[in-house]
Amino acid sequence: MNVTVDGKLSDSRIIDVKGNDKKREFILENLCCANCASKIESRVKNIPEIKTAYLDFLSKKLIVQLEDEQKLDYVVKKIENIINTIEPEVKVLYGTKNLKSEEKGNCDETKNNRMENIIQGIGVVLYISAIIFNFQFKIEMTLYLISYIIIGREILLKAFRNIIRGQVFDENFLMCIASIGALSIKQFPEAVAVMLFYRIGEYFQDRAVDNSRKSISNLMNIKPDFASVKVEDGVKKMAPEEVNIGDIILIKPGEKIPLDGKVINGDSMIDTSALTGESLPKKVSIGDEVLGGFINKNGVLSVKVTKEFGQSTVARILDLVQNASSKKAPTENFITKFARYYTPAVVILSFMLAVLPPVLMSGETFSDWFYRALIFLVVSCPCALVISIPLGFFGGIGSASKNGILVKGGNYLEALNDVNTVVFDKTGTLTKGVFEVAKVKNCGDFKEEDILKYASYAESYSNHPISTSILRAYNKGIERNLIKDYNEIPGKGIQANVNGVQVLVGNGNLMLDNKIAGEKVQEIGTVVHVAVDRNYAGYIVISDEIKEDSREAVESLKKVGIGKVIMLTGDSYSAGKKVAENIGLDEVYTELLPDGKVKKLEEIYGRNNGRHKLAFVGDGINDAPVLARADVGVAMGGIGSDAAIEAADVVIMTDEPSKIPVAIKIARKTKKIVVQNIVIALGVKFVILVLGALGIANIWEAVFGDVGVALIAVFNSMRTMRF
Repeated sequence: MNVTVDGKLSDSRIIDVKGNDKKREFILENLCCANCASKIESRVKNIPEIKTAYLDFLSKKLIVQLEDEQKLDYVVKKIENIINTIEPEVKVLYGTKNLKSEEKGNCDETKNNRMENIIQGIGVVLYISAIIFNFQFKIEMTLYLISYIIIGREILLKAFRNIIRGQVFDENFLMCIASIGALSIKQFPEAVAVMLFYRIGEYFQDRAVDNSRKSISNLMNIKPDFASVKVEDGVKKMAPEEVNIGDIILIKPGEKIPLDGKVINGDSMIDTSALTGESLPKKVSIGDEVLGGFINKNGVLSVKVTKEFGQSTVARILDLVQNASSKKAPTENFITKFARYYTPAVVILSFMLAVLPPVLMSGETFSDWFYRALIFLVVSCPCALVISIPLGFFGGIGSASKNGILVKGGNYLEALNDVNTVVFDKTGTLTKGVFEVAKVKNCGDFKEEDILKYASYAESYSNHPISTSILRAYNKGIERNLIKDYNEIPGKGIQANVNGVQVLVGNGNLMLDNKIAGEKVQEIGTVVHVAVDRNYAGYIVISDEIKEDSREAVESLKKVGIGKVIMLTGDSYSAGKKVAENIGLDEVYTELLPDGKVKKLEEIYGRNNGRHKLAFVGDGINDAPVLARADVGVAMGGIGSDAAIEAADVVIMTDEPSKIPVAIKIARKTKKIVVQNIVIALGVKFVILVLGALGIANIWEAVFGDVGVALIAVFNSMRTMRF
């Protein structure tokens, strides 16, 4: 086996995937068989020393996590043996110096391909000559045999090697048996045709898969190439991974912003489409946050780096999308299992078809039924399914990413397809989450400034958006030494002693618990009641503006067939009801604590009777329990929010609720294409199997049923990348 190793095994590429888990990444060069990739993944997963493993056929990456890092050498040898058994032509690349060996290998491969093409051309010329010219039988047979050996020698050698290793039921074996069988009954043109068209089909199939890989790579082409770092004697170009927090980087017009940071000098328009899918440029100036992957359009910007590259938004997005294939959709898992049994079953059926009819039925010839059995063998390879279905889901994930929607796996994309109920949080999801004091109403002898003062002192220890809006409206210094006996009451408010005076600040339930008769307020917004020494002082109305596209999001969800659009909020009944009426929600539940939201979600599940899936959309920070409970957790406000990216299954990078129906449409289009591929592949194969058994179809149609259908399925899968 050709294994390229860079020094010691400890030099193998180590990647961080969510948290501190260290995973080893290997590149399987020359891996071109999707069915073999599935077998490799299955066998590697069964190694006892491996905790998790997955093989992404599209990127040719095998990523494993070990139970014990000390056993790395032993595990790598076992992985090499497995790959050597299943795909001996595959090179296992890992380490940091493989680029040169890979480039050298590519040059050698180009030379070998040219020579191989010349040899194959000679074989094709001999084959065509035998068909066109009327040679004597012996000359014709010789030409066919020579062309058969030239065209099919690689397939014959692979099949022979695999049989020695115990790998019988693969496409090389099937093609060899079919073609040798055709030779044995003197069907020379069809024997050569099996090999020739299989080789041509494999070539176009490989090109199609390579093109799809490039298309997906282009979708993910958001990683910056370099960073221009300001140093004492000028500007130095560095790899983004080498830049430290606090370094100042210079971004010229047309350059990609390499790392997350804050603008300290200059102003410009930036293109955010690579991360958000938004086509309109955004203006940034001093003090604004910018993210790696954005493109600077016109001005020169000086940016202070706030995150190392590994923790930057662009790195996390790349990691999420590239590792999305580890979370396979149920359809993918089904097809993988189906492929294990499908090929052996068809081989057994073909044997029975060749043997039983001539034995059990009088007047039937063995050669006739043997030919029909060969058709079964040719059409039985499941590659069309094994390649196209993962490609379809990965294309859907790439398309969603291009639209500013991060989907963390094919399983979540498929789950989105089945969602019938969407539940929204309010603050920061349907509303902007930017609170402003809209009104201060005083009662009795209290003045408006008194209410703001007491409320500000009581709220001064809280970082809740409502608290910060009250402090912003007060706009005076807080003497913390005047505050004593501070007590935050979950879901209700705050109790504190301010300069010897007992202050209560919170919702209506806090006033009721303390038997303080306050006003019943019907205002648009969040109402904060204030009581001083158990006397009702008045209330403050905090407004939170509804997002421009919230109503559009709800309308679009209903248009795509979502049965219920519901809102859960910890806000007051009046505030929640007003938002629900403005944007057209079906149901709204107010004054809920985080655990209350989970209970309410369970109640909604109960009404569904498990028939449909439920998506919860929140801000990804305060809604973690509900996001975890939902079938699909969707986090809003993903831009620069680590908590949002970690918490949810789907992340909306633009803060726009209207992206939710877009995600559902992409999921449905992807599932539709995947189902089309399953129907096309199995349907065509089944028809050819039946026609072959009846003696109507021939091997030419069978070859199309294998490689032709695989090509159609691959090209059809590539449609998921366009939305």
